Amino acid sequence: MNQLRPLLAVTAGEPAGIGADLCLQLALRADIDPFVVLCDRQLLQQRARQLGLTVELHDYDPKNIIQYPAGHLRVLHIPLAQPAVAGQLNPANSQYVLALLERAVQACQSGEFSAIVTAPVHKGVINDAGIPFTGHTEFLAEKTATPRVVMMLVGGGMRVALATIHLPLREVADTISRELLEQILTILNRDLQRRFGISHPRILVAGLNPHAGEGGYLGREEIDIIVPALNKLRAQGMDVSEPLPADTLFAQHRLAQCDAVLAMYHDQGLPVLKHASFGSGVNITLGMPIIRTSVDHGTALDLAGTGRAEVGSLVEAIQVAAQMVECERNSRNFRDS
Repeated sequence: MNQLRPLLAVTAGEPAGIGADLCLQLALRADIDPFVVLCDRQLLQQRARQLGLTVELHDYDPKNIIQYPAGHLRVLHIPLAQPAVAGQLNPANSQYVLALLERAVQACQSGEFSAIVTAPVHKGVINDAGIPFTGHTEFLAEKTATPRVVMMLVGGGMRVALATIHLPLREVADTISRELLEQILTILNRDLQRRFGISHPRILVAGLNPHAGEGGYLGREEIDIIVPALNKLRAQGMDVSEPLPADTLFAQHRLAQCDAVLAMYHDQGLPVLKHASFGSGVNITLGMPIIRTSVDHGTALDLAGTGRAEVGSLVEAIQVAAQMVECERNSRNFRDS
């Protein structure tokens, strides 16, 4: 067992969901970068018995980071408010879920952890506890004082970023502005360079309307908002396409010519990616001073404690986070040399 750094933080998420199950499955893998699971220790023990898994838990010691063999799991214990039952949401444990994230953010900011990898949370039960919460992305942006973040999913050979995230469809057009698109694309371009090692990213941009507005006959957002923003960025040296019809943008010949796609709203870009990668996709938050990846699925309450939850997406999220850490380190070393 060799002394290793840096260390990834894996937050176990909603205690009634499959987060604990997935973390225990990680312990059966010896081919993953060193990580620590932030979770209630008793929850892991209880769920291991329920799943019939033999996993030895080790208390997290920041002075002794070693690579454990399969069957061992490093745990930073954060206590539940009340015992958790698989599949049964309990608002009393909502503050615990946020405490996992807060501890991970603080440790990333201090350099104790190199990145955060998050198991799924349940937005509804957190709000039922009286805590306003719209999602991981918005919560982490607030905790890192980041004015603008970008959600990007990776999978199926694609990288798809979103101009808007969790908005009702009727609000999307009113939200998209030249300033927003310039900010989103600048963040996307910068993080593709520093955290994915792509020196000159090629980005395809979806139009908002069918057929990208069809010259104004199906909407003027492309003409009045999207094209001027893209022209400005192109003049600054960024490689961005004209707004393209979303129904043909994801054709293989187009994807082969780009490093990422910017979709205008959640259900414009993500159905295609998730169709190609569900169970192995990775959700990434760009624009923050820390690295964060996550699974591409929810808490799956009906699968918690059954042994039927698939760990593939969480494994991919850990591997992508480790790759991003390495790329950023190399980028920083190159700038400093």
